[in-house]
Amino acid sequence: MKYDVCVIGSGAGAGPVIYELSKAGRKVVVLEKGPWIQTKDFTKDEMTATRRDAYVPHPNDEPQVTESPSTYGFKSEKGNDFQNGSCVGGSSNFMSAYFHRLKPKDFRLLSEYGPIEGANIVDWPISYAEIEPFYTKVESVVGVSGKVVKHKHLEPRSTPDFPYPPLSSNVVADWFVKAGGEIGYKIVPAARGIISEPHKDRRACYHSNYCGSYGCSSDAKGSSRAALIPDALASGNCEIIPHAKVYHLETDGNGKIVQAKYYNETGVTEVIEADIFVVACQAIETSRLLLMSKNPDFPNGLANNTGQVGKNMIFAGGGAGSGYIRYEDLSDEDARAFSHKNTFVNQCLVDFYEIEDPEFEPCQKTETGKVKGGTIDFLIEHSNPMPKAFRNKYKNGTLLYGSELKEELKDYFTRQKRIRYELFCDWLPNDNCFVTLDDTVKDKWGDPVAKVRTGFHYRDLEIGNYLADKAMNVLKQMGAKHITKSVNGNPPGNLIAGGCRFGNDPKTSVLNKDCKAHEVKNLYITDGSFMPTGGSAPHTFMIYANSFRVAEKIKKHSLSIG
Repeated sequence: MKYDVCVIGSGAGAGPVIYELSKAGRKVVVLEKGPWIQTKDFTKDEMTATRRDAYVPHPNDEPQVTESPSTYGFKSEKGNDFQNGSCVGGSSNFMSAYFHRLKPKDFRLLSEYGPIEGANIVDWPISYAEIEPFYTKVESVVGVSGKVVKHKHLEPRSTPDFPYPPLSSNVVADWFVKAGGEIGYKIVPAARGIISEPHKDRRACYHSNYCGSYGCSSDAKGSSRAALIPDALASGNCEIIPHAKVYHLETDGNGKIVQAKYYNETGVTEVIEADIFVVACQAIETSRLLLMSKNPDFPNGLANNTGQVGKNMIFAGGGAGSGYIRYEDLSDEDARAFSHKNTFVNQCLVDFYEIEDPEFEPCQKTETGKVKGGTIDFLIEHSNPMPKAFRNKYKNGTLLYGSELKEELKDYFTRQKRIRYELFCDWLPNDNCFVTLDDTVKDKWGDPVAKVRTGFHYRDLEIGNYLADKAMNVLKQMGAKHITKSVNGNPPGNLIAGGCRFGNDPKTSVLNKDCKAHEVKNLYITDGSFMPTGGSAPHTFMIYANSFRVAEKIKKHSLSIG
Protein backbone atom coordinates (compact mmCIF):
# COMPACT_ATOMS: atom_id res chain seq x y z
CA MET A 1 0.00 0.00 0.00
CA LYS A 2 1.15 3.50 -0.80
CA TYR A 3 0.17 6.15 1.73
CA ASP A 4 -0.54 9.82 1.26
CA VAL A 5 1.74 10.78 4.15
CA CYS A 6 4.41 8.92 6.10
CA VAL A 7 5.23 10.50 9.48
CA ILE A 8 8.43 9.42 11.20
CA GLY A 9 8.06 9.95 14.94
CA SER A 10 4.93 10.53 17.02
CA GLY A 11 5.75 13.21 19.61
CA ALA A 12 4.88 16.89 19.83
CA GLY A 13 6.25 17.64 16.36
CA ALA A 14 4.42 14.75 14.74
CA GLY A 15 1.12 14.68 16.63
CA PRO A 16 -0.56 17.73 15.06
CA VAL A 17 0.36 16.54 11.56
CA ILE A 18 -1.02 13.06 12.28
CA TYR A 19 -4.18 14.58 13.80
CA GLU A 20 -4.91 17.16 11.09
CA LEU A 21 -4.12 15.08 8.02
CA SER A 22 -5.93 11.96 9.22
CA LYS A 23 -9.04 13.98 10.03
CA ALA A 24 -8.79 15.64 6.60
CA GLY A 25 -9.05 12.25 4.91
CA ARG A 26 -5.41 11.62 4.05
CA LYS A 27 -4.06 8.10 4.53
CA VAL A 28 -1.34 8.48 7.15
CA VAL A 29 1.17 5.92 8.38
CA VAL A 30 3.28 6.62 11.47
CA LEU A 31 6.65 4.94 11.97
CA GLU A 32 7.58 5.06 15.65
CA LYS A 33 10.91 3.65 16.81
CA GLY A 34 9.67 2.75 20.29
CA PRO A 35 6.80 0.67 21.68
CA TRP A 36 3.16 1.67 22.04
CA ILE A 37 2.72 2.09 25.80
CA GLN A 38 -0.87 2.47 26.97
CA THR A 39 -2.05 4.76 29.76
CA LYS A 40 -2.64 1.80 32.08
CA ASP A 41 0.95 0.70 31.63
CA PHE A 42 2.57 3.91 32.88
CA THR A 43 3.86 3.49 36.41
CA LYS A 44 4.67 5.96 39.17
CA ASP A 45 7.48 3.67 40.31
CA GLU A 46 10.56 5.84 40.62
CA MET A 47 13.00 3.05 39.78
CA THR A 48 11.21 2.33 36.51
CA ALA A 49 10.47 5.87 35.39
CA THR A 50 13.62 7.79 36.31
CA ARG A 51 16.34 5.29 37.27
CA ARG A 52 16.05 2.75 34.46
CA ASP A 53 15.92 2.87 30.65
CA ALA A 54 12.22 1.99 30.58
CA TYR A 55 11.12 4.66 28.11
CA VAL A 56 14.31 5.26 26.12
CA PRO A 57 16.66 2.99 24.18
CA HIS A 58 19.28 1.19 26.24
CA PRO A 59 22.60 3.06 25.84
CA ASN A 60 24.30 -0.15 24.70
CA ASP A 61 21.76 -0.51 21.89
CA GLU A 62 21.61 3.10 20.71
CA PRO A 63 24.39 5.17 22.23
CA GLN A 64 25.16 8.73 21.30
CA VAL A 65 28.59 10.33 21.47
CA THR A 66 28.86 13.68 23.23
CA GLU A 67 31.65 16.21 22.75
CA SER A 68 31.48 18.64 25.66
CA PRO A 69 33.64 21.70 26.30
CA SER A 70 36.68 21.14 28.53
CA THR A 71 39.87 22.93 29.49
CA TYR A 72 41.65 21.40 26.51
CA GLY A 73 39.00 21.79 23.83
CA PHE A 74 36.21 19.21 23.62
CA LYS A 75 36.02 15.96 25.55
CA SER A 76 34.38 13.01 23.81
CA GLU A 77 32.21 10.58 25.79
CA LYS A 78 30.22 7.53 24.77
CA GLY A 79 27.17 6.41 26.71
CA ASN A 80 25.46 9.73 27.36
CA ASP A 81 22.36 10.38 25.33
CA PHE A 82 19.68 12.98 24.73
CA GLN A 83 16.88 10.52 24.03
CA ASN A 84 13.95 11.44 26.23
CA GLY A 85 11.08 9.27 25.29
CA SER A 86 11.12 6.52 22.68
CA CYS A 87 7.51 5.35 22.44
CA VAL A 88 4.25 6.43 20.84
CA GLY A 89 3.85 10.07 21.88
CA GLY A 90 7.59 10.49 22.35
CA SER A 91 8.93 12.72 25.09
CA SER A 92 5.62 14.61 25.26
CA ASN A 93 4.55 11.72 27.52
CA PHE A 94 7.14 12.72 30.09
CA MET A 95 7.26 16.52 29.92
CA SER A 96 6.51 18.78 32.87
CA ALA A 97 4.34 20.75 30.40
CA TYR A 98 5.26 24.35 31.20
CA PHE A 99 3.65 26.11 28.23
CA HIS A 100 5.02 29.63 27.78
CA ARG A 101 4.43 31.35 24.46
CA LEU A 102 7.41 32.99 22.81
CA LYS A 103 7.18 36.77 22.54
CA PRO A 104 7.07 38.74 19.27
CA LYS A 105 10.65 39.87 19.83
CA ASP A 106 11.81 36.26 19.92
CA PHE A 107 11.02 36.05 16.22
CA ARG A 108 13.22 39.09 15.52
CA LEU A 109 16.17 38.40 17.79
CA LEU A 110 18.78 39.78 15.41
CA SER A 111 16.80 42.89 14.46
CA GLU A 112 15.73 43.66 18.03
CA TYR A 113 19.00 43.08 19.86
CA GLY A 114 21.73 43.12 17.22
CA PRO A 115 24.50 40.65 16.43
CA ILE A 116 26.62 39.03 19.11
CA GLU A 117 30.10 37.92 18.15
CA GLY A 118 30.37 34.14 18.10
CA ALA A 119 26.59 33.62 17.90
CA ASN A 120 24.73 32.70 14.71
CA ILE A 121 21.62 34.74 15.48
CA VAL A 122 19.02 35.28 12.74
CA ASP A 123 15.45 36.50 12.52
CA TRP A 124 12.78 33.88 11.92
CA PRO A 125 11.17 33.79 8.45
CA ILE A 126 7.73 34.00 10.09
CA SER A 127 6.29 36.43 12.62
CA TYR A 128 4.53 35.96 15.94
CA ALA A 129 1.29 36.99 14.23
CA GLU A 130 1.57 34.00 11.89
CA ILE A 131 1.98 31.51 14.73
CA GLU A 132 -0.51 33.06 17.19
CA PRO A 133 -3.63 31.29 15.85
CA PHE A 134 -1.85 27.97 16.27
CA TYR A 135 -0.82 28.71 19.84
CA THR A 136 -4.53 29.23 20.41
CA LYS A 137 -5.32 25.95 18.70
CA VAL A 138 -2.86 24.06 20.92
CA GLU A 139 -4.47 25.59 23.99
CA SER A 140 -7.85 24.24 22.91
CA VAL A 141 -7.02 20.93 21.23
CA VAL A 142 -4.06 19.72 23.31
CA GLY A 143 -5.41 21.43 26.41
CA VAL A 144 -3.74 24.22 28.39
CA SER A 145 -4.70 25.33 31.90
CA GLY A 146 -3.93 28.71 33.39
CA LYS A 147 -4.97 32.29 33.94
CA VAL A 148 -3.93 35.26 31.82
CA VAL A 149 -2.73 38.15 33.95
CA LYS A 150 -1.57 41.34 32.26
CA HIS A 151 2.10 42.24 32.61
CA LYS A 152 4.57 44.28 30.62
CA HIS A 153 5.82 41.35 28.52
CA LEU A 154 2.45 39.69 27.87
CA GLU A 155 2.31 38.61 24.26
CA PRO A 156 -0.68 39.54 22.05
CA ARG A 157 -3.54 37.04 22.28
CA SER A 158 -6.63 36.41 20.15
CA THR A 159 -8.45 34.90 23.15
CA PRO A 160 -8.81 36.51 26.57
CA ASP A 161 -7.82 33.44 28.59
CA PHE A 162 -6.86 29.78 28.53
CA PRO A 163 -9.64 27.25 27.85
CA TYR A 164 -9.04 25.37 31.12
CA PRO A 165 -8.95 27.01 34.57
CA PRO A 166 -5.71 26.92 36.58
CA LEU A 167 -4.62 23.71 38.24
CA SER A 168 -4.78 23.78 42.01
CA SER A 169 -1.48 24.50 43.72
CA ASN A 170 0.31 24.38 47.03
CA VAL A 171 -0.14 27.39 49.32
CA VAL A 172 3.49 28.29 48.68
CA ALA A 173 2.37 29.65 45.28
CA ASP A 174 0.74 32.56 47.12
CA TRP A 175 3.90 33.10 49.16
CA PHE A 176 5.96 33.42 46.00
CA VAL A 177 3.56 36.05 44.64
CA LYS A 178 3.54 37.95 47.95
CA ALA A 179 7.33 37.91 48.33
CA GLY A 180 7.81 39.05 44.73
CA GLY A 181 5.40 41.94 45.22
CA GLU A 182 7.22 43.05 48.36
CA ILE A 183 10.44 43.57 46.38
CA GLY A 184 8.79 45.01 43.28
CA TYR A 185 8.45 41.91 41.10
CA LYS A 186 5.17 40.87 39.44
CA ILE A 187 4.95 37.09 39.68
CA VAL A 188 2.15 35.75 37.47
CA PRO A 189 0.45 32.38 36.83
CA ALA A 190 2.26 29.93 34.57
CA ALA A 191 0.26 27.95 32.02
CA ARG A 192 0.53 24.16 31.94
CA GLY A 193 -0.23 21.72 29.15
CA ILE A 194 -2.29 19.68 31.63
CA ILE A 195 -6.07 19.78 31.71
CA SER A 196 -7.80 20.72 34.98
CA GLU A 197 -11.20 19.46 33.84
CA PRO A 198 -12.17 16.23 32.04
CA HIS A 199 -12.29 16.27 28.24
CA LYS A 200 -13.54 13.37 26.09
CA ASP A 201 -11.75 10.25 27.39
CA ARG A 202 -9.13 12.27 29.28
CA ARG A 203 -9.56 12.71 33.02
CA ALA A 204 -8.55 15.86 34.86
CA CYS A 205 -5.24 16.02 36.68
CA TYR A 206 -5.55 14.30 40.04
CA HIS A 207 -2.19 15.56 41.39
CA SER A 208 -0.29 12.33 41.73
CA ASN A 209 2.80 14.53 42.28
CA TYR A 210 4.81 12.28 39.98
CA CYS A 211 4.50 14.33 36.79
CA GLY A 212 7.68 15.43 35.01
CA SER A 213 9.59 12.34 33.76
CA TYR A 214 6.51 10.16 34.36
CA GLY A 215 3.79 9.02 31.99
CA CYS A 216 0.39 10.40 32.96
CA SER A 217 -2.02 7.81 34.36
CA SER A 218 -5.07 10.08 33.86
CA ASP A 219 -4.15 11.39 30.38
CA ALA A 220 -4.50 14.92 31.75
CA LYS A 221 -1.04 15.75 30.48
CA GLY A 222 -1.23 16.96 26.89
CA SER A 223 0.95 14.35 25.27
CA SER A 224 0.59 13.66 21.58
CA ARG A 225 -0.40 10.11 22.50
CA ALA A 226 -3.31 11.19 24.73
CA ALA A 227 -4.47 14.45 23.16
CA LEU A 228 -4.09 13.95 19.41
CA ILE A 229 -3.48 10.40 18.26
CA PRO A 230 -6.81 8.94 19.50
CA ASP A 231 -8.80 11.25 17.20
CA ALA A 232 -6.46 10.41 14.32
CA LEU A 233 -7.06 6.70 14.87
CA ALA A 234 -10.82 7.25 15.17
CA SER A 235 -10.83 8.78 11.67
CA GLY A 236 -9.94 5.40 10.21
CA ASN A 237 -7.17 7.02 8.18
CA CYS A 238 -4.22 6.53 10.52
CA GLU A 239 -2.02 3.49 11.00
CA ILE A 240 0.72 3.41 13.63
CA ILE A 241 3.63 0.98 13.34
CA PRO A 242 5.61 0.81 16.59
CA HIS A 243 9.12 -0.68 16.86
CA ALA A 244 9.88 0.80 13.43
CA LYS A 245 13.41 2.23 13.36
CA VAL A 246 13.78 4.29 10.15
CA TYR A 247 17.35 4.33 8.89
CA HIS A 248 17.20 5.62 5.32
CA LEU A 249 15.03 7.84 3.15
CA GLU A 250 15.37 6.81 -0.50
CA THR A 251 15.05 9.39 -3.30
CA ASP A 252 14.28 8.94 -6.98
CA GLY A 253 17.05 11.04 -8.50
CA ASN A 254 14.71 13.99 -9.04
CA GLY A 255 14.73 15.42 -5.53
CA LYS A 256 11.77 13.41 -4.27
CA ILE A 257 11.62 10.79 -1.51
CA VAL A 258 9.93 7.57 -2.59
CA GLN A 259 10.60 5.20 0.31
CA ALA A 260 11.34 5.08 4.02
CA LYS A 261 13.37 2.02 4.95
CA TYR A 262 13.07 0.77 8.50
CA TYR A 263 13.94 -2.15 10.76
CA ASN A 264 10.91 -3.84 12.28
CA GLU A 265 10.76 -5.33 15.79
CA THR A 266 12.69 -8.42 14.71
CA GLY A 267 15.38 -6.43 12.89
CA VAL A 268 14.09 -7.21 9.40
CA THR A 269 14.16 -4.38 6.87
CA GLU A 270 10.80 -3.16 5.57
CA VAL A 271 9.78 -0.32 3.27
CA ILE A 272 7.02 2.29 3.28
CA GLU A 273 6.02 4.28 0.19
CA ALA A 274 4.21 7.62 0.39
CA ASP A 275 3.66 10.86 -1.49
CA ILE A 276 4.84 13.08 1.36
CA PHE A 277 7.28 12.36 4.19
CA VAL A 278 7.28 14.20 7.51
CA VAL A 279 10.27 13.72 9.81
CA ALA A 280 9.83 14.47 13.51
CA CYS A 281 12.28 12.17 15.28
CA GLN A 282 13.52 14.78 17.82
CA ALA A 283 16.15 17.26 16.71
CA ILE A 284 19.30 15.16 17.12
CA GLU A 285 17.89 11.98 15.61
CA THR A 286 16.28 13.91 12.75
CA SER A 287 19.65 15.32 11.71
CA ARG A 288 21.17 11.86 12.09
CA LEU A 289 18.54 10.31 9.79
CA LEU A 290 19.14 12.91 7.07
CA LEU A 291 22.91 12.49 7.35
CA MET A 292 22.54 8.70 7.02
CA SER A 293 20.33 9.06 3.94
CA LYS A 294 23.19 9.63 1.51
CA ASN A 295 22.96 8.86 -2.19
CA PRO A 296 24.57 10.16 -5.41
CA ASP A 297 22.25 13.18 -5.48
CA PHE A 298 22.91 13.96 -1.82
CA PRO A 299 26.46 12.70 -1.11
CA ASN A 300 26.62 14.56 2.23
CA GLY A 301 23.19 13.49 3.43
CA LEU A 302 19.61 14.21 2.40
CA ALA A 303 18.83 17.93 2.00
CA ASN A 304 22.45 18.69 2.92
CA ASN A 305 24.11 19.86 -0.28
CA THR A 306 24.82 23.21 1.38
CA GLY A 307 26.15 21.56 4.53
CA GLN A 308 23.55 22.94 6.94
CA VAL A 309 22.06 19.72 8.34
CA GLY A 310 23.08 19.27 11.96
CA LYS A 311 24.40 22.83 12.32
CA ASN A 312 23.22 25.37 14.89
CA MET A 313 21.80 22.92 17.40
CA ILE A 314 20.31 24.65 20.42
CA PHE A 315 19.30 23.51 23.88
CA ALA A 316 17.74 25.66 26.60
CA GLY A 317 20.03 28.07 28.38
CA GLY A 318 19.57 28.94 32.02
CA GLY A 319 19.94 26.98 35.22
CA ALA A 320 18.26 26.28 38.53
CA GLY A 321 18.53 26.78 42.27
CA SER A 322 16.77 26.19 45.53
CA GLY A 323 16.29 27.05 49.19
CA TYR A 324 14.65 25.47 52.22
CA ILE A 325 11.70 26.52 54.34
CA ARG A 326 11.53 24.84 57.76
CA TYR A 327 8.17 24.15 59.34
CA GLU A 328 9.44 25.45 62.69
CA ASP A 329 9.76 28.91 61.15
CA LEU A 330 6.07 28.94 60.19
CA SER A 331 2.84 29.24 62.11
CA ASP A 332 1.07 25.94 62.79
CA GLU A 333 -1.56 26.83 60.20
CA ASP A 334 0.99 27.69 57.51
CA ALA A 335 3.07 24.62 58.29
CA ARG A 336 0.03 22.35 57.83
CA ALA A 337 -0.87 24.02 54.54
CA PHE A 338 2.71 23.94 53.25
CA SER A 339 3.14 20.26 54.09
CA HIS A 340 0.23 19.33 51.79
CA LYS A 341 1.28 16.75 49.21
CA ASN A 342 0.42 19.02 46.26
CA THR A 343 3.71 20.03 44.63
CA PHE A 344 2.35 22.29 41.88
CA VAL A 345 3.27 25.99 42.13
CA ASN A 346 2.54 27.25 38.58
CA GLN A 347 3.94 30.74 39.09
CA CYS A 348 6.56 32.50 37.01
CA LEU A 349 8.47 35.75 36.75
CA VAL A 350 8.87 37.38 33.34
CA ASP A 351 9.71 40.93 34.46
CA PHE A 352 13.22 40.31 33.14
CA TYR A 353 12.34 38.83 29.75
CA GLU A 354 14.12 41.93 28.51
CA ILE A 355 16.79 43.30 30.82
CA GLU A 356 16.53 47.05 31.29
CA ASP A 357 19.07 47.42 34.06
CA PRO A 358 21.85 50.03 33.77
CA GLU A 359 23.87 48.10 36.34
CA PHE A 360 23.94 44.95 34.19
CA GLU A 361 27.10 45.07 32.09
CA PRO A 362 27.50 42.09 29.76
CA CYS A 363 31.01 41.44 28.51
CA GLN A 364 29.90 42.06 24.94
CA LYS A 365 27.48 44.92 24.30
CA THR A 366 25.22 44.88 21.26
CA GLU A 367 24.59 47.71 18.84
CA THR A 368 21.07 48.28 20.12
CA GLY A 369 22.08 48.44 23.79
CA LYS A 370 19.14 46.15 24.65
CA VAL A 371 19.63 42.76 26.28
CA LYS A 372 17.38 39.72 25.96
CA GLY A 373 16.62 38.09 29.33
CA GLY A 374 14.38 35.16 30.14
CA THR A 375 11.77 33.35 32.22
CA ILE A 376 11.89 32.17 35.85
CA ASP A 377 9.58 29.33 36.93
CA PHE A 378 9.03 28.63 40.63
CA LEU A 379 8.55 25.08 41.91
CA ILE A 380 8.62 22.74 44.89
CA GLU A 381 10.98 19.80 44.94
CA HIS A 382 9.54 16.74 43.17
CA SER A 383 8.07 13.97 45.29
CA ASN A 384 10.75 11.48 44.21
CA PRO A 385 12.30 10.20 47.47
CA MET A 386 15.60 9.01 46.02
CA PRO A 387 17.12 12.42 45.20
CA LYS A 388 16.07 13.62 48.64
CA ALA A 389 17.85 10.70 50.25
CA PHE A 390 20.96 11.07 48.09
CA ARG A 391 21.11 14.77 48.95
CA ASN A 392 21.41 13.93 52.64
CA LYS A 393 23.92 11.13 52.72
CA TYR A 394 26.74 13.62 53.34
CA LYS A 395 27.00 16.20 56.09
CA ASN A 396 29.89 18.68 56.14
CA GLY A 397 31.69 16.45 53.64
CA THR A 398 31.33 13.29 55.75
CA LEU A 399 29.40 10.23 54.57
CA LEU A 400 26.68 9.41 57.11
CA TYR A 401 25.75 5.96 58.41
CA GLY A 402 23.28 4.39 60.83
CA SER A 403 21.40 6.49 63.35
CA GLU A 404 22.99 9.74 62.21
CA LEU A 405 21.85 9.13 58.64
CA LYS A 406 18.35 8.15 59.80
CA GLU A 407 18.01 11.35 61.81
CA GLU A 408 19.22 13.44 58.88
CA LEU A 409 16.66 11.79 56.58
CA LYS A 410 13.87 12.22 59.11
CA ASP A 411 14.70 15.90 59.46
CA TYR A 412 14.71 16.41 55.68
CA PHE A 413 11.47 14.53 55.01
CA THR A 414 9.39 15.76 57.95
CA ARG A 415 10.66 19.17 59.13
CA GLN A 416 11.29 21.18 55.97
CA LYS A 417 10.54 21.46 52.30
CA ARG A 418 12.77 22.47 49.40
CA ILE A 419 11.49 25.25 47.13
CA ARG A 420 13.05 25.68 43.72
CA TYR A 421 13.35 27.85 40.65
CA GLU A 422 14.28 27.10 37.04
CA LEU A 423 15.60 29.62 34.54
CA PHE A 424 15.11 29.69 30.79
CA CYS A 425 17.09 31.93 28.44
CA ASP A 426 18.30 31.63 24.86
CA TRP A 427 20.97 29.06 24.14
CA LEU A 428 22.66 31.11 21.45
CA PRO A 429 23.37 29.08 18.29
CA ASN A 430 27.08 28.83 17.58
CA ASP A 431 29.60 26.98 15.46
CA ASN A 432 30.47 24.58 18.29
CA CYS A 433 27.00 23.15 18.81
CA PHE A 434 26.12 20.66 16.11
CA VAL A 435 25.39 17.04 15.18
CA THR A 436 27.43 14.76 12.93
CA LEU A 437 27.73 11.01 12.50
CA ASP A 438 30.35 9.25 14.59
CA ASP A 439 33.06 7.53 12.57
CA THR A 440 33.40 4.45 14.77
CA VAL A 441 30.49 3.96 17.20
CA LYS A 442 27.51 2.02 15.81
CA ASP A 443 24.05 1.23 17.13
CA LYS A 444 22.71 -2.31 17.47
CA TRP A 445 21.77 -2.36 13.78
CA GLY A 446 25.27 -1.35 12.69
CA ASP A 447 24.40 2.24 11.77
CA PRO A 448 26.56 5.21 12.82
CA VAL A 449 25.31 7.00 15.94
CA ALA A 450 24.89 10.73 16.40
CA LYS A 451 27.87 12.68 17.70
CA VAL A 452 26.69 15.82 19.47
CA ARG A 453 28.98 18.75 20.22
CA THR A 454 27.53 20.91 22.98
CA GLY A 455 29.46 24.18 22.82
CA PHE A 456 27.75 27.19 24.38
CA HIS A 457 28.12 30.96 24.28
CA TYR A 458 29.33 32.83 27.36
CA ARG A 459 26.39 35.25 27.05
CA ASP A 460 24.07 32.38 28.07
CA LEU A 461 25.83 32.20 31.46
CA GLU A 462 25.71 35.97 31.96
CA ILE A 463 21.95 36.01 31.44
CA GLY A 464 21.46 32.88 33.52
CA ASN A 465 23.34 34.33 36.48
CA TYR A 466 21.42 37.59 36.26
CA LEU A 467 18.09 35.74 36.33
CA ALA A 468 19.27 33.46 39.14
CA ASP A 469 20.08 36.46 41.30
CA LYS A 470 16.52 37.76 40.81
CA ALA A 471 15.05 34.38 41.74
CA MET A 472 17.25 34.20 44.82
CA ASN A 473 15.92 37.59 45.89
CA VAL A 474 12.41 36.11 45.96
CA LEU A 475 13.51 33.09 48.01
CA LYS A 476 15.31 35.34 50.50
CA GLN A 477 12.19 37.48 50.88
CA MET A 478 10.20 34.31 51.63
CA GLY A 479 12.57 33.47 54.46
CA ALA A 480 14.17 30.46 52.77
CA LYS A 481 17.52 29.23 54.04
CA HIS A 482 20.57 27.69 52.34
CA ILE A 483 19.73 29.33 49.01
CA THR A 484 21.80 28.16 46.05
CA LYS A 485 22.10 28.62 42.31
CA SER A 486 23.56 26.53 39.50
CA VAL A 487 24.21 28.16 36.14
CA ASN A 488 26.56 26.45 33.70
CA GLY A 489 26.94 25.43 30.08
CA ASN A 490 25.72 21.87 30.51
CA PRO A 491 22.85 21.20 28.09
CA PRO A 492 19.57 19.91 29.51
CA GLY A 493 18.78 16.51 28.09
CA ASN A 494 15.11 17.24 27.47
CA LEU A 495 15.08 20.61 25.68
CA ILE A 496 16.68 20.23 22.26
CA ALA A 497 16.06 22.04 18.97
CA GLY A 498 17.80 23.24 15.82
CA GLY A 499 19.92 21.31 13.36
CA CYS A 500 17.58 21.88 10.39
CA ARG A 501 16.74 25.54 10.82
CA PHE A 502 14.16 27.17 8.58
CA GLY A 503 14.81 30.34 6.60
CA ASN A 504 14.43 32.03 3.26
CA ASP A 505 18.00 31.43 2.01
CA PRO A 506 18.81 27.82 0.99
CA LYS A 507 22.50 28.54 1.55
CA THR A 508 22.02 29.15 5.27
CA SER A 509 18.98 27.00 6.10
CA VAL A 510 17.67 23.49 5.49
CA LEU A 511 13.95 24.29 5.37
CA ASN A 512 11.82 27.04 3.88
CA LYS A 513 9.34 29.02 5.99
CA ASP A 514 6.77 26.21 5.61
CA CYS A 515 9.29 23.71 7.04
CA LYS A 516 9.65 21.97 3.67
CA ALA A 517 13.21 21.09 2.70
CA HIS A 518 14.69 23.49 0.15
CA GLU A 519 16.29 20.62 -1.77
CA VAL A 520 13.65 17.88 -1.45
CA LYS A 521 10.23 18.26 -3.02
CA ASN A 522 8.18 16.21 -0.54
CA LEU A 523 10.07 16.38 2.78
CA TYR A 524 8.79 18.33 5.78
CA ILE A 525 10.41 18.50 9.22
CA THR A 526 8.13 19.39 12.12
CA ASP A 527 9.97 18.66 15.35
CA GLY A 528 12.13 21.29 17.08
CA SER A 529 14.78 21.02 14.34
CA PHE A 530 13.27 23.98 12.49
CA MET A 531 13.96 26.51 15.26
CA PRO A 532 16.83 28.93 14.46
CA THR A 533 16.72 30.34 18.00
CA GLY A 534 15.01 28.90 21.03
CA GLY A 535 13.44 31.79 22.86
CA SER A 536 13.48 31.96 26.66
CA ALA A 537 11.04 29.16 27.39
CA PRO A 538 10.73 25.38 27.01
CA HIS A 539 10.30 24.44 23.35
CA THR A 540 7.32 22.05 23.40
CA PHE A 541 4.51 24.62 23.11
CA MET A 542 6.25 26.21 20.14
CA ILE A 543 6.82 22.82 18.50
CA TYR A 544 3.14 21.93 18.87
CA ALA A 545 2.00 25.27 17.45
CA ASN A 546 4.36 25.13 14.49
CA SER A 547 3.36 21.56 13.69
CA PHE A 548 -0.30 22.61 13.51
CA ARG A 549 0.76 25.49 11.22
CA VAL A 550 2.76 23.22 8.92
CA ALA A 551 -0.06 20.67 8.82
CA GLU A 552 -2.16 23.30 7.02
CA LYS A 553 0.65 23.73 4.46
CA ILE A 554 0.92 19.97 3.93
CA LYS A 555 -2.83 19.71 3.32
CA LYS A 556 -2.49 22.13 0.43
CA HIS A 557 0.63 20.36 -0.84
CA SER A 558 -1.05 16.96 -0.78
CA LEU A 559 -4.08 18.31 -2.65
CA SER A 560 -1.81 19.70 -5.37
CA ILE A 561 -0.22 16.31 -5.99
CA GLY A 562 -3.22 14.10 -5.15
